[in-house]
Amino acid sequence: MNKILALSTLRPGESGRVHHLLHRGPMRRRLRDLGFIEGTSVRCLGRSPGGDPAAYAVFGAVLALRDADSGQILITKDGDAP
Repeated sequence: MNKILALSTLRPGESGRVHHLLHRGPMRRRLRDLGFIEGTSVRCLGRSPGGDPAAYAVFGAVLALRDADSGQILITKDGDAP
């Protein structure tokens, strides 16, 4: 079974697929509009020098998210054994 993790746990170069959004209301809608939809591939491109925020590639776009927000996006990490 794939392990469910928070998006914020990805290190630069790692990728995964969106499993579920814990956000509610306007933030949930905004993240879905930006491409954070179940099954979508997400790759961590890097982190700021302080570690927060991090840059993620989603559908060819680069988005920066704070750990408080990316911590509420659940993913299955690519490369995890089924």
